Amino acid sequence: MASSDLARILDAFTTGFGTPAVLWRQWRPDRGIEVVATTGGDVTPPDAMAVPADGTAVLREVAVGRQLVARLPGRSPAWLGLGPVRDESETRRWLAVLAPALAEVLQAQWESRRAADEIAERYEEITLLYSISEILSRTVTFEAAARRILLEVAETVGAAYGALVRHDPASGLLVPVTSLRVPRGAEPRTIPVDHPVSVLARVYRTRHALLVDAGVLVSEFEVPFRDGALLAVPILWTTPEGGLPVGVICLSGRRGGLPFTAGDEKFIAAIGSQIGSAIQNGVLVRQSLEQERLASEMRLATDLQQRLLPKGTSVAPEARCAARVEAAEGVGGDFYHLFRLDGGSTGVLLGDVSGHGYRAALVMALVMSAAAIHARGSDDPARTVEAILATVGDELADTEMFLSLCYVIVDHRGGVVRWTNTGHPHAFVIRGDGRTERLAATDPALGLGTEPLSVASSRWDPAEDLLTIFTDGVSDARDAQGRALGEAAVLDVLVARRREIPSRIVDGVFAQVSGHLGRVRPHDDQAVVVLRSA
Repeated sequence: MASSDLARILDAFTTGFGTPAVLWRQWRPDRGIEVVATTGGDVTPPDAMAVPADGTAVLREVAVGRQLVARLPGRSPAWLGLGPVRDESETRRWLAVLAPALAEVLQAQWESRRAADEIAERYEEITLLYSISEILSRTVTFEAAARRILLEVAETVGAAYGALVRHDPASGLLVPVTSLRVPRGAEPRTIPVDHPVSVLARVYRTRHALLVDAGVLVSEFEVPFRDGALLAVPILWTTPEGGLPVGVICLSGRRGGLPFTAGDEKFIAAIGSQIGSAIQNGVLVRQSLEQERLASEMRLATDLQQRLLPKGTSVAPEARCAARVEAAEGVGGDFYHLFRLDGGSTGVLLGDVSGHGYRAALVMALVMSAAAIHARGSDDPARTVEAILATVGDELADTEMFLSLCYVIVDHRGGVVRWTNTGHPHAFVIRGDGRTERLAATDPALGLGTEPLSVASSRWDPAEDLLTIFTDGVSDARDAQGRALGEAAVLDVLVARRREIPSRIVDGVFAQVSGHLGRVRPHDDQAVVVLRSA
């Protein structure tokens, strides 16, 4: 019912009883008492403090005489005045009848206006939710959109101050992302999540919104963005297990001194859910980019390491050779090197650095470089290995790593093989009739001892014999049940394929390893070298 309808009611009353009537109302706390309708009399607003809130009518002296004024029941403060009063008792009876009727009309108006305001408010909130979705969808990082989101939320709710903080897992602190109306030099500080007074810390810990009145739970961390009551709502990332807190959004200093409502809390909670998803998505994007960067660097490192390894053709025409290295983690510590030596001999070096991954790969690169320098300066395998150890010994000591290494020199013309083997178990000469001869270890692994190294020798048939060396990543490859392939199984393949070209022999060994592993990832690096005289 509009104010014009209220005026008609008062007109009917004045016409029937001959007493002027005035209806006042205070629409908002920050506005004065205003006239809604009148049929005459003194319209001077009453002193609200002088009129009892229980509806008891009081007389007051006005310019035209005495006026009877009573407060009407209802959500919105309103007062009814009748007078000038000629018969007080009669006027009180009229007021007792008229006041409840006007109160019902006013309450209906208040509810209607409140519903309209609620619809308009919800429309603004829904519009903002869509707007924030668009902001977040167009922004790579949440931080870039945080201030705009906070401004939009504060404007919709009618708050002058606000702040948004997020949890930093590395430090365990609530770190300010953005804030509103904070003076220069008083920027928000990081907040310990276990702080006993901080409202934001408490909301983060409990995962529940909190509305505190002015003067309650005042913390130095929130002074820069707090003016009176403070509404703080957790920013949650929704998971199947529940809400995971990732930050807090808070608002304060609502315009007009109006209190925050349960609707405000629900609205900001919906915003917080969007923000939480955006923050977590940002984390996932950064993790994905970091993983892609690491994967790219790993591919580059793998490619570089493979480029360090020589091709089998590098020892032609004196020998035919094939070799392959497969790292368990992209890069590793298994390696080989091939050398054409004076007198038509061929040097074959295979090493296995303890462990795998980047540390082993770095030691492997050092050994490869040292071998390239020292191998061509001597036809004595022991002296060459000793020179390598002198170059990389400090690195082995510093990293507490060791190196099993087998260096074999094949004298094709003289029909002899000479080797120095520092703790490498899998080195063999396979004879033409299928017999296998192990090139036994001559010394401990490099890095475990300092004694002079030894040399062993055996005959070599250039027309029949096959040299093969492999690392323990091949023989110790384990299937899903944890069963190792075993050295004997590898030798069976080598013996069976001994008449084939070296590349096919190497392919056969790796095919056997792959078949044994199935879907199990190898736990160690693998290397195989096969050589025969040309």
